[in-house]
This record gives sequence, C-alpha cells and structure tokens, in this order.
Amino acid sequence: MGDQNQTGQGPAFPPQAKEEAKRGVTHARKAAEDFRSAAGAMADEYRERGKEVLGDALHRVRSFQDDSKEFVRANPTKTVFSALGVGFVLGLIFRR
Repeated sequence: MGDQNQTGQGPAFPPQAKEEAKRGVTHARKAAEDFRSAAGAMADEYRERGKEVLGDALHRVRSFQDDSKEFVRANPTKTVFSALGVGFVLGLIFRR
C-alpha cells in the first residue's frame, strides 16, 4: 500500500526517483570501493615503512649491544664500579 498514491492509480513516487536512487546506490558503492582501495594502499605503505623502521631499530640495538660488550671487555673494573654505584643509588631511591 505504501507504493500507491491516495487514488490507487500506481506508485506514489515518480519513475525517475527509482533511477536516481539506483544511480545513488551505484555511486555510493563506487565511492566505498575507491575508499577501500585507497585505505588498503595506505595500509600497505605504512606497513612497509614500519618494517623499515623496525629493521633500523633492531640494527641500532644490536650495534649498541656489541659496543657495550666491547666496552665491558676493555674496561672491566670501570664497569663493575659503575654498576655498583648505580645499584647503590637505586637502592637509596627505592628504599624510601
């Protein structure tokens, strides 16, 4: 009954409205697909950039670790006393 006008002589909306609605739905679907592909492309770009940053960070950590090992081997006494000093200060701080 909602599709007929008050006189019962056919649909209550003009036939052009159906065509416009179909075009609107088609346009909305196209826009959603465009948005989906653009979002996917951006996600791929950020994923690649994240992999680069992670690789760089891992390289820096390994380099720092290697440098630390070399320093400890070259200066064992200085390293032990530095560790004792840091431990003493932290002990005083956390004791309170």
